[in-house]
Amino acid sequence: MALKHTPFFELHKAAGARLIDFGGWEMPVQYTGIVKEHLACRAAGGLFDVSHMGEVRVTGPRALEAVQRLVTNDVAAIRDGQALYTAMCNDHGGIVDDLIVYRMSPTEILICVNASNREKDFAWIAGHMEEGASAADESDAWGQVAIQGRVAPAVLQRLTDLDLAGLPAFHFASATVAGVPGCVVARTGYTGEDGFEVFLPPEGASAIWEHTLAKGGPSGMVPVGLGARDTLRLEAKYCLYGNDITDDTTPLEAGLGWVVKMDKAVPFIGIEPLRAQKAAGVPQRLVCLVVRDQIARPHHPVLSDGVRVGEVTSGTRSPSLEKNIALAYVSTPLSKVGTHLHVDVRGRIAEAEIVKPPFYTRPY
Repeated sequence: MALKHTPFFELHKAAGARLIDFGGWEMPVQYTGIVKEHLACRAAGGLFDVSHMGEVRVTGPRALEAVQRLVTNDVAAIRDGQALYTAMCNDHGGIVDDLIVYRMSPTEILICVNASNREKDFAWIAGHMEEGASAADESDAWGQVAIQGRVAPAVLQRLTDLDLAGLPAFHFASATVAGVPGCVVARTGYTGEDGFEVFLPPEGASAIWEHTLAKGGPSGMVPVGLGARDTLRLEAKYCLYGNDITDDTTPLEAGLGWVVKMDKAVPFIGIEPLRAQKAAGVPQRLVCLVVRDQIARPHHPVLSDGVRVGEVTSGTRSPSLEKNIALAYVSTPLSKVGTHLHVDVRGRIAEAEIVKPPFYTRPY
């Protein structure tokens, strides 16, 4: 099957990016090197192609109620022009996906879903619409870039008349960017840095990409591939669907209890299993590990006194901290900060310690 391409594909090729198959998309894993791109984003800024993400628009007089039933967080508690991070659960309380919901009005809500889940999520959302609401898959109608890092506000401000100083975190607004009308600018991101995600018409991709790098390059902004996107999000303890959260893990286990509003007016799908799990005691927790000497990878066993008590879900060498870091599920009694464990890294037993999340906090 032929790989899919984003509107930025030719620009990635022209820049000499190393391209890989990422869930059926031919995407840049790196341009000049993962560590170099990671540190550039932390020190100055990074430009990311995230057009492979999916977008679903829910409309109708009962759009808000329909979305409320689908997601764990409370969309009724935010105002128009605000965004909300949330989980979407199945009937058993497992995570169908983690999402950002953009409330345009009570009758129009845009949902951004993970790239690997585009088809699955749309089928789930569309299959749970009720009378007075309908869902449309708009994934192919949008391109998307993330402009992240401490120089991101200044760089993007030079490309738009939208007052970015008046756009707080998890707010969004319509805007013209680099002369491209019909964009939506959101103060959100997946790096642990300040920054923005810009939804854009595909025909405006080249203009926005080239103008962003032209304005940001002198300040140190560089294009960043999927490799550094992963190390950046892991340092910030942002979950990756398919690794850290799945259909078989619950938001309570993943440390996402803060996005689960069990007392909201419209109960969500999966609420009863989550209530039962909370009452009985959550059996496992997703924790942050610093691992000595070895780099832990997904599925490596976590041990206590030689007994398997969990499993690594994500792991890397942190470019910012110069330490080996990992996320892992461990049994709840062993999930406290300061607990010493071991990780079996392909037969080599490495010492590990649970640390307070996140691994990295931006210093500005």
